[in-house]
Amino acid sequence: MNYCMQEIYEVHPTAGSNCYMQSTDYCTYIEDNQGYSSCDAQVLHSNNIYMEQAWAVNQPYTCSYPGNVFKSEYSDMDMALNQYNQPEFFTEEKPTFSQVQSPSYSQKKGYIPSYLDKDELCVVCGDKATGYHYRCITCEGCKGFFRRTIQKNLHPTYSCKYEGKCVIDKVTRNQCQECRFKKCIFVGMATDLVLDDSKRLAKRKLIEENREKRRREELQKTIGHKPEPTDEEWELIKIVTEAHVATNAQGSHWKQKRKFLPEDIGQAPIVNAPEGGKVDLEAFSQFTKIITPAITRVVDFAKKLPMFCELPCEDQIILLKGCCMEIMSLRAAVRYDPESETLTLNGEMAVTRGQLKNGGLGVVSDAIFDLGMSLSSFNLDDTEVALLQAVLLMSSDRPGLVCVERIEKCQEGFLLAFEHYINYRKHHVAHFWPKLLMKVTDLRMIGACHASRFLHMKVECPTELFPPLFLEVFED
Repeated sequence: MNYCMQEIYEVHPTAGSNCYMQSTDYCTYIEDNQGYSSCDAQVLHSNNIYMEQAWAVNQPYTCSYPGNVFKSEYSDMDMALNQYNQPEFFTEEKPTFSQVQSPSYSQKKGYIPSYLDKDELCVVCGDKATGYHYRCITCEGCKGFFRRTIQKNLHPTYSCKYEGKCVIDKVTRNQCQECRFKKCIFVGMATDLVLDDSKRLAKRKLIEENREKRRREELQKTIGHKPEPTDEEWELIKIVTEAHVATNAQGSHWKQKRKFLPEDIGQAPIVNAPEGGKVDLEAFSQFTKIITPAITRVVDFAKKLPMFCELPCEDQIILLKGCCMEIMSLRAAVRYDPESETLTLNGEMAVTRGQLKNGGLGVVSDAIFDLGMSLSSFNLDDTEVALLQAVLLMSSDRPGLVCVERIEKCQEGFLLAFEHYINYRKHHVAHFWPKLLMKVTDLRMIGACHASRFLHMKVECPTELFPPLFLEVFED
């Protein structure tokens, strides 16, 4: 195949043909035994025409344009032949064969933003648009050209050889940089939106952070969606909360109403006895004064719950005897004061760790104080304390129960409403719900330890010091 190009005039024509160069730079191929004739340009394949894809020599035609000018069949713009073949007009990077074959490349090239109409065209060159760039809908080529021009301040160096009248389309866009840039400005591309390298990297980082944030939010919505209480559960929550508030001594005014147990009572360790091993009778007698009203309040709380009252009397007694120490310990623990390092019993008597220990509870006092210190960071409200009490009350594993399944179903209802209420409250504590459930286990352990400690108190203390209700609840 021979080519008619000014840069390779010295190329030798094939046998049987002659190439004549006129002084006017017109180039004509003449086949032997054939007259002059003209023919349309024939593209050798379906891609855009480049100068290296010219016409076959064995096709008779005459080139009717000056040798230094080539006219595209796709536009009315004349372009210099010796300029068309310059490397700077082919700066748009083309993918390699291996890149084109990769799935990631095909997906990237195939992406069209949802706000674009199908087959929407670039307002600069008419090629297929890929998005909204610098306030205009353009292709990737014009976007990159405009960005490079502004970032590198290249537009002062651009010059048009044809009086600034070049037609810019997808074939000719690389031939005149000045006209292409002028068209970018004319259609509305904004120079102030082009960022330098540092700002572009910062923007890219921000976009990635926002994308990751949205991804996490969507993941939270789809996977971590936490339901809040239903209308039926709200009604249950209301009943339990009202029962607790009505039976909780001193309510939210306990700090103002409390009285500290005198320091000389139950503070000094008992001689020749391990810590908490012997009972300080004076401290014990002080505690027995408040134990009866404390137990009564727990019973009243239970009786205000309709589901508890519907149970057989035998089951009610078993449930109350099983949960009484647990609920009293919880009510004391949530009234732990870190400043004075005291617990307030029954809303009226503030005691230290040593006083509670020597007053009969021994090592059980450590567990209650530790629970109080732990719960102080949970910031529980009355409803959460009330629901904890209801869960402890309706424990279906108490020995001797008859309506086990019924009680278990009630506890499950409380637990579900409790969990949904925790979701509603939105505590800023990691893994709040499972941590709170572990406190139920701690309270059950306190109840079990107190049962064995009660036997020790009966040995150490005179029988007349024990209130009848205290004995009735904690004796087997």
